[in-house]
Amino acid sequence: MSSRMTSRLTPFAAALLLLAGCSVAPRYQVPDTALPGGYKETPAAAEGWLPAAPADALDRGPWWTLFGDETLNQLAAQVEVSNQNVAAAVASYTQARALVKEARASFFPSVGLTGGATRAGGGARASTGNTYQVAVGASWEAPLWGKLEAGVDTATATAQASEADLASARLSAQGTLASNYFSLREADAEIDVVTRTVESFTRSQTITQNRYDAGIAPKSDLLQAQTQLANAQADLATLKRQRAVLEHAIAVLVGKAPAQFSLPPAAWQMTVPAVPLAVPSQLLQRRPDIASAERSVASANAQIGIARSAYFPSLSLSGSYGQSSSTVSQLFNASQNLWSLGVSVAQTIFDAGATRARVEGAEASRDAAIARYRQTTLAALQAVEDQLSLVRMLAEQESLRQQASKAADDTEVQTLNRYRAGQVSYLEVATAQSSALSARRALVQLQVDQQLAAIGLIQAMGGGWHASWAPPK
Repeated sequence: MSSRMTSRLTPFAAALLLLAGCSVAPRYQVPDTALPGGYKETPAAAEGWLPAAPADALDRGPWWTLFGDETLNQLAAQVEVSNQNVAAAVASYTQARALVKEARASFFPSVGLTGGATRAGGGARASTGNTYQVAVGASWEAPLWGKLEAGVDTATATAQASEADLASARLSAQGTLASNYFSLREADAEIDVVTRTVESFTRSQTITQNRYDAGIAPKSDLLQAQTQLANAQADLATLKRQRAVLEHAIAVLVGKAPAQFSLPPAAWQMTVPAVPLAVPSQLLQRRPDIASAERSVASANAQIGIARSAYFPSLSLSGSYGQSSSTVSQLFNASQNLWSLGVSVAQTIFDAGATRARVEGAEASRDAAIARYRQTTLAALQAVEDQLSLVRMLAEQESLRQQASKAADDTEVQTLNRYRAGQVSYLEVATAQSSALSARRALVQLQVDQQLAAIGLIQAMGGGWHASWAPPK
């Protein structure tokens, strides 16, 4: 290349570089949110209802291991690889990453190779002849006004939002699995309680039958004992059905057909782990739904830059180099060389306000994304407060339920002894037995509710997940 041509192209290239660095997209800032310094429901933590825990307890590994149940650990590992909703989210994330690569490819020239052979003749042509061509062509759109960068930013933010959506899908599936699993174990515990109650009611009915046969007790006592036993047996059948439904749900969560999955009864680990609290500002990176909403704002902000770039001209460079000959043997001779260089500039002069409308639409889309981000943040704060309130309430109820269950058991024993001695009617026995059964089942249900509340709080805190693109808080 001659020095004269170089001297002419250098200012042109410098101008391109300068324009390439100019972006018409608004400078992005994470939308402000009114975050409190703490949670309304945490003051009672000092009273002992929420045990202390290391702040990084959720960052050391899978959160479900905090419950100390090996069966749950094995099932949760299957969710990661077999749950179809998670698999769909993984595919969506992979697709989003591919779009980022596609957007980044726009910074580089597009190079193509063409070739062909033509045979023509007839009409006014003196003779039939062949023509062979081969050429290499390239085209490149100059990255002016930050349009290409905005496209990459949009694709990147979308991919990051997809990554957060994947984390949400995993957290939802894992949380649902843990909830269903502990509900199933609670059903096992209730089935055991009601089974023992049925055995007790059967003995009571035998006693009443003997007293009726001896003419000591009226038939109404026998009928009442039979009614109470039948109701307990019906409750037992209902619990077994509920357990079957939970087992089916767990099968689907781990990617199996219900007919291919079974979960035998086992000891229930009634562990309620301490859940470390993250301050409200940390939820912005620990909650995948919040992170996804924030990345959607970033993507919408970049779209404004793409829309604004239509106000300015676009510049494209093209070039080709090839050979053309009537014979293949002469195709690559220097005398057959053909080349071309071209520059094209395009600018819209009049579009009746269409560009401005697209810019306004992009700005409105960003404002809507900001509103959704703030609403998602508020909903996350509400979820944490709700779970904290539930955890506190259940902790306060636990000792009361234990006292009620023990008192009801003692009343049942004393009332049955008095009935055997002929001191009370069977109505009092039935009442005492029903109260004792209700108290036992209420205690079991409270214990599983505590575990479910812990799961809900972990999910509300984001399950220990952190946005990979954001610095740790």
